[in-house]
Amino acid sequence: MLSGVVGIYYRETMVLRKKLLRVVMAAAVPPFLYLMAFGYGVGEGTSVNGVDYLTFLFPGLLAMASMNQSYNIATEINISRFYLKIFEEFLLAPNQRWQVVAAQVLYGMTRGLIPVGVIICYSVICGVSLHYSLGFVIALLMHLIAFSLMGFIVALKMRNHRDQASMTAFIITPMMFLSGTFFPVDQMPTIIQVVAAISPLTYSADLIRTALLNSGDFNFMSLIILIGFNLVLCAAALHIAERVET
Repeated sequence: MLSGVVGIYYRETMVLRKKLLRVVMAAAVPPFLYLMAFGYGVGEGTSVNGVDYLTFLFPGLLAMASMNQSYNIATEINISRFYLKIFEEFLLAPNQRWQVVAAQVLYGMTRGLIPVGVIICYSVICGVSLHYSLGFVIALLMHLIAFSLMGFIVALKMRNHRDQASMTAFIITPMMFLSGTFFPVDQMPTIIQVVAAISPLTYSADLIRTALLNSGDFNFMSLIILIGFNLVLCAAALHIAERVET
């Protein structure tokens, strides 16, 4: 039953292996720049909720960078659909549609783990102590599933690269800055807090931060909301996959 999932996932990871250095560099450079600009530039000598800003920033960077990498499967699926026609072969092969969804989500999660490793290395170099617990693992998995599913949905709903770029500019980029990754949501204007409340990144960044900082206030309500987001996204992904024409 899982052979279709394994086969598609294996193919995607073999392609990833060939371009692994580029992917690692792409995952490493933006967080480094944000770290220098916000961590050592704007935030030098400041604290947030009793935590120095550099320590506060690391979980947000981890959430942001892993979101981008997981979501970026949308670009690869788009290329596979419109140019290489490989995605079409996945659909024409004797695979059930849920197997295609599951394999692509697993691949997105794998990509999302690359910046996680990079930022953990950064934290060690910067002397920032983070706490790795079961809560962190659960929060990270829910986070990666959410944005892999979102990338899959966007890839199948968009008709060309231009539409996908617009989606990234109008949804992913604002989400990146307004969901508590760089600054606490409760310190933002009310209208931004309302917008942040409908962003899954708000809840996953909150969970990842509380787990990594071991602040003792792991927000189970955020976890429940994130699971709810994932269930809705999963249903949407399966629905769309069933209706994709080959």
